[in-house]
Amino acid sequence: MKKPTKHPAFLIMVAVIALDQLTKYLVRMKLPLGDYVTVAEKWFGQIFQIHHLQNTGAAFSLSLPNPAWNQYFFVGISVLAVIFILWLLVRATNKVQVVAFGLVLGGAIGNNLIDRLLFGAVTDFISVDIPNIIPGMDRFPVFNVADSAIFIAMCLLIVDILFLSGKKKPHQELQASPDAEIYLPDKEQ
Repeated sequence: MKKPTKHPAFLIMVAVIALDQLTKYLVRMKLPLGDYVTVAEKWFGQIFQIHHLQNTGAAFSLSLPNPAWNQYFFVGISVLAVIFILWLLVRATNKVQVVAFGLVLGGAIGNNLIDRLLFGAVTDFISVDIPNIIPGMDRFPVFNVADSAIFIAMCLLIVDILFLSGKKKPHQELQASPDAEIYLPDKEQ
């Protein structure tokens, strides 16, 4: 089986980084830190908001006690993650994996490396109201384009594991070449 070309992963990575950084730049320039704007309130009410936050921790604002530790820790983890994803990309066996790894690379570099190195925190801004499924949580934690890319990549990898790579390959029949000698034992009765 021929391995897929890896170039699309790098194109996807660049597109995710560009879109992520552009949207964060617009939010930082147009919306003061802590403020929010409701999107399409006429049709959706308070469901969708652009809410400018700076996150020094990890996903869902999980963090270490010291902001400097957060920066070093998460930059280090991101560098290791990027190296690991590149290693997985080299071993990708299908196009779904190539796309997923491109999305993860773009998300990891856009979120954790660029934001943390340049600003010391990650800019989050997409806020979505969720039904009260989780007690005490009225809105989903605020996220960004890079987070979305990583989430989509994880969904693609789950689909890949369950339906593509996880499928058993049919066994190929062994075929003898026309010149091969075949030994058949004599049948004794």
